[in-house]
Amino acid sequence: MPRRAASPDCSPQVDDLLARLRELVESGERHWFTAVLEGAGQWPLAEEEVDGRRYRYLIGGEAFDWLLLAERLCKALADVTPEDEREALLMHGRFPMEVSEEEFRRLLGPAKHRAHLNFFYGVKVEQALQLGVAQEVHKDRLCQVWKNGHIDEEVCSRIYGATRQELLEKFRQTGGLSGDELSPGDLHEFTYWLFKHRVSNADPARVASDTRKGLAMLSRLPPGGRR
Repeated sequence: MPRRAASPDCSPQVDDLLARLRELVESGERHWFTAVLEGAGQWPLAEEEVDGRRYRYLIGGEAFDWLLLAERLCKALADVTPEDEREALLMHGRFPMEVSEEEFRRLLGPAKHRAHLNFFYGVKVEQALQLGVAQEVHKDRLCQVWKNGHIDEEVCSRIYGATRQELLEKFRQTGGLSGDELSPGDLHEFTYWLFKHRVSNADPARVASDTRKGLAMLSRLPPGGRR
């Protein structure tokens, strides 16, 4: 899943979109959160670099991290949005206003909403599944001495049938990782790849069982932990 850098031709489009969102918020025509969701639905870039930070919104070409994009938009609109409401959204996932699922889907648009669901199940639920299995491993080995403390190796063996290092090497061979270190975006890419690997290689009953386990673990996490 090689990644392509965003085209510089998108920059004027991004500038115009940010200016339009600012105008909507400052005029009172839109609540700032509605404007952010609307902006996310219209956003043209899969990834970009801003002030030395790399933002990767689209994972694996099909999973949309809308909350990361919301962080980018909130940063651009910081002087016209309430700081406490921004922090509640970005740190704890709390919306500053009531938004129905249908309205959320409408503002993002059908394609990006589907991609958002891909991110939810393929990254967030998969991470929660890994955390849940890590707790099981820790409980099983609580009274044993670990040689290297690498719980994640056994977690991957239990879920995916191979060690994390073996899986990481396979992921690297797909072109999903160019360097030795995993950036946050790389980690999301790897997690989504693991999700697709699990779905493709496990029997449907096991896939459903593991997904339920991930959803249950996610529901037990505090909102900040879910983010």
